[in-house]
Amino acid sequence: MSPVSPKLSANKAWLRALERTREVRRASTLTLAVAVEAMAQVQGDAPALIGEGEAFGYAELATRLRAYARWALEQGLVGGEVVALLAPNRPEYLACWLGVTRVGGVVALINSNLRGLALEHCLKVSGARHLIVDPELADEVPQGLGLRTWTLGACGPADGRSGAPLAPHEDPAPTLAEPALLIYTSGTTGLPKAAHVSHHRVMMWSGWFAGMMDATPDDRLYDCLPLYHSVGGVVATGAMLVAGGSVVIRKRFSASHFWADVTEQGCTVFQYIGELCRYLLAAPPGPNERAHRLRLACGNGLRGEVWRPFQDRFAIPQVLEFYASTEGAFSLYNAEGEPGAIGRVPPFLAHRFPAAIVRFDPIAERPVRGEDGLCIACARGEAGEALGRIAAPDADAANRFEGYTDAGESARKVLRDVFEPGDAWLRTGDLMRQDARGFWYFVDRVGDTFRWKGENVATSEVAAAVEACAGVVEACVYGVAVPGADGRAGMAAVVAGEGFELARLHAHLAERLPAYARPLFVRLTDELATTETFKLKKQALVEAGFDPARTRDPIYLDFGGGYTPLDGPLSAQLNGGRLRL
Repeated sequence: MSPVSPKLSANKAWLRALERTREVRRASTLTLAVAVEAMAQVQGDAPALIGEGEAFGYAELATRLRAYARWALEQGLVGGEVVALLAPNRPEYLACWLGVTRVGGVVALINSNLRGLALEHCLKVSGARHLIVDPELADEVPQGLGLRTWTLGACGPADGRSGAPLAPHEDPAPTLAEPALLIYTSGTTGLPKAAHVSHHRVMMWSGWFAGMMDATPDDRLYDCLPLYHSVGGVVATGAMLVAGGSVVIRKRFSASHFWADVTEQGCTVFQYIGELCRYLLAAPPGPNERAHRLRLACGNGLRGEVWRPFQDRFAIPQVLEFYASTEGAFSLYNAEGEPGAIGRVPPFLAHRFPAAIVRFDPIAERPVRGEDGLCIACARGEAGEALGRIAAPDADAANRFEGYTDAGESARKVLRDVFEPGDAWLRTGDLMRQDARGFWYFVDRVGDTFRWKGENVATSEVAAAVEACAGVVEACVYGVAVPGADGRAGMAAVVAGEGFELARLHAHLAERLPAYARPLFVRLTDELATTETFKLKKQALVEAGFDPARTRDPIYLDFGGGYTPLDGPLSAQLNGGRLRL
């Protein structure tokens, strides 16, 4: 029998996903909580959520969520009333928000790593009057916010309340159009924004990914991503729960324990963020790294240069890379396994996922418009900002924009009069390009790309070149202003390991990058700050620039044929505009 072609296999995945989402549309009140209750009738005590010292079978999960639902009814958490949830990854986390949303409440999923003003900001913008907090985080809650606080878990809201099926008078049965969650952006450049997520969006994510992953009751998904984000908390968990599979929930990622845990738990699917794959690839070989049962790795951000080595070393049969965002109006899926691509839209689904790439001005940081005032579509191979067309608010479509709690932030995301007067498209803030076969590739974030010597430089591509040099553990690339020079010069913050040499890095980059793209400055640092989903926090690095007074890290300048220490005299010449760069 001849093997199935990647394109045919991918089309089958798309068709499975379509059928899953059609099932959702046929039942307008089938929220994820209701779907779990229905699955409990079929799966009974089969494992649903497996944590560290805590686990729920389907029947127990349904019972637990209904107890939370009754608590929510007692507190008047219906019709869009918000309760904030602050807790680390654990099965009880899912039981809590499923129960509250089961009867029409909205749950704000608060980043469990936030402290101080950032945590206070997220609680305030949620509009919550109640807070459910894990005991280990109770001391971090800011005072004076007027929140009624409850404990997650033992002696918490669900304890002492019935988990029996809801009676008709207890069941408001929210529709798919009603709100379910508030999920926050990562906050890489500022305070997080709270995005509205409806039951419709939750079920579209769950059904779509269940179809794309071909999830079944025999699957067990390994999830070490934060449950307060859309991928770890809804996509990974929802896809398995609507399919009757199991989710292995871990508090955090550990490269040293990953393969032993995945193997011991018998996991068949792994939900990744690209940086996790890179960390695993950098780890020393271990006895369990090919002894697993994984059939699929599903996630986003897997770089092209990491893809094949990761898949080959760890014997991963299939990689399903995708592109999406919590508030985004379109998504992409790389079901063919094309290394480095974030996905494509098959022609027979183009009407469902209207997306475009338009020319972008990196100086003004906005799309370019032609003489007619409309945006200019990029040619194949040309990088620009990716946009997704926004469906009408009342449309039963996946590409609706549900916005943020801040109306001003919502308005700033929408671009109007793009290809015709009156149309509306959502700005992704991501620069992409599309190849001749229709595959999309991530280039950089808007604001990360900079212009130097009259050329546009993508920081992600430069960072990949830096990290390919022997001895480089990790790198972050960004643009910095230089006195007397137009544009911004490249700077790389580098975490160096064994065998690193500045001379080798200089020669390595000279072979791989044009002169204008090579980092003019190198900062050697012990570690790079990241968000909880491993996105680099660049803002502090950009603000410090190459000023030796802003850091104890050594800084080097590409000067005199190599990277030279940026000492006092050289710094004075540079800042005085007296150096020829």
